Amino acid sequence: MIPVIRVALVDDQTLVRSGIRGLLDLTDDIRVVAEAADGHEAARMLAETAVDVLLLDVRMPGRGGVELLREAAALPPTIMLTTFDDDDALFDAMRAGARGFLLKDISLERLADGIRAVMAGETLFRPALTERTRAAFRRGQVAVPAGVSALTGRETEILALMAGGLSNGEIAANLGCGEGTVKNHVSSILAKLGVRDRVRAVLRGIELEII
Repeated sequence: MIPVIRVALVDDQTLVRSGIRGLLDLTDDIRVVAEAADGHEAARMLAETAVDVLLLDVRMPGRGGVELLREAAALPPTIMLTTFDDDDALFDAMRAGARGFLLKDISLERLADGIRAVMAGETLFRPALTERTRAAFRRGQVAVPAGVSALTGRETEILALMAGGLSNGEIAANLGCGEGTVKNHVSSILAKLGVRDRVRAVLRGIELEII
């Protein structure tokens, strides 16, 4: 029997919840087991229901998703549901512990793959963040704050791709270099930013406004 990923869905729009639940019902391994319309209701729901992955709307009346992330003692791996024009809230959510972001009008394939990835411990930072950062790099607008070892141009680009959730192999294919080269760059990035893993490197990059 295929293990089922139990998902909790929190969004104040009934149609959004219905649409996402309907999509996930088409998969063999993902089911929505609980729903809530705001952060207060979600906190109560999560205290009573076993959940593997949380889909959480960024902005809701009352207690929004970012507030829930900040204030809750422990949440399941969380994917924020969002739109492309909510960068400030998204960065706040990343700092508060979100594992990724998905658009509300996402395809079934991308939605299911994203949930499976986060369930497996991966991150799912949206491609728009990657593209925005790479565009800033190409324009020469990426600044390195005082006290932080300067990243090279290639390291900055790789950090942006890491923010997009790409693996070392995917980064290598994107940049046309070897995976071993990417691993070396990633090790250098972690050392320069003073962090121990890829997620903290991305969060540190955002905090320092490198990306």
